[in-house]
Amino acid sequence: MGRARVLVSACLLGQKVRYDGGDKQLGDDLIARWGQEGRLVPFCPEVAGGLPTPRPPAEIAPATGRVIDSDGADVTDAFTAGAFLALDTARRMACRFALLTDGSPSCGSNFIYDGSFAGRKIPGAGITARLLRAHGVQVFGPAALSVLAEALAATDRH
Repeated sequence: MGRARVLVSACLLGQKVRYDGGDKQLGDDLIARWGQEGRLVPFCPEVAGGLPTPRPPAEIAPATGRVIDSDGADVTDAFTAGAFLALDTARRMACRFALLTDGSPSCGSNFIYDGSFAGRKIPGAGITARLLRAHGVQVFGPAALSVLAEALAATDRH
């Protein structure tokens, strides 16, 4: 059996796929090592779901659970499609873990924005993070790299 693999938000690996055309690259030694070991599977659910880069920012509306962009467009279907493509990729690539960008309406694992576009964070998870968790993938945010490292090491020992 090979080493455990990790589905990773592509923006965390430096791919310019965020809504603003940027990235959130993590310059961490663990990421570099896991990349060299072939553990990382980059994926952007928003782009996979058909959204362009750049695109208007989007947040989950608390009253409806729908994803609405700053122009008022309902982009829930694209976010949902991307989440299912992420799950399919995780399954095909045998990813038991995911490292996702916090705050995103797709990838947020610990917090998301409150739907007001005022920059207020609330506890919660994005559509992709929720779907992966519901199907047994352990989801981590960037602040939990050391916890993910422990989980990978424990999996490798078994």
